[in-house]
Amino acid sequence: MRESKIEKADRKRHKAAGRRLVKFVSPGLLGMPDDLLLAPIPPEHQELVARYFRFVEYKRPDGKPRASQERRHAELRAMGFVVDVVDHASTEP
Repeated sequence: MRESKIEKADRKRHKAAGRRLVKFVSPGLLGMPDDLLLAPIPPEHQELVARYFRFVEYKRPDGKPRASQERRHAELRAMGFVVDVVDHASTEP
């Protein structure tokens, strides 16, 4: 059986359960897994998860996310994830 067929079936199964599989590409880090599995986070766990995992979108100063990015950010936030949009350099570690 082809890997693509297994992947397609797994995506369908997770989508039906309210989860998202997103393709993961990390050009500078060899050997990384193919996908990230995102499951909705219960409200009581969202603060804890945000301390260790969040999505970050970088924009030029005063730049705004495109409409497609806004939709994706809204989808992720609805699942309980934090999405930061950063448009300036920080001096904090």
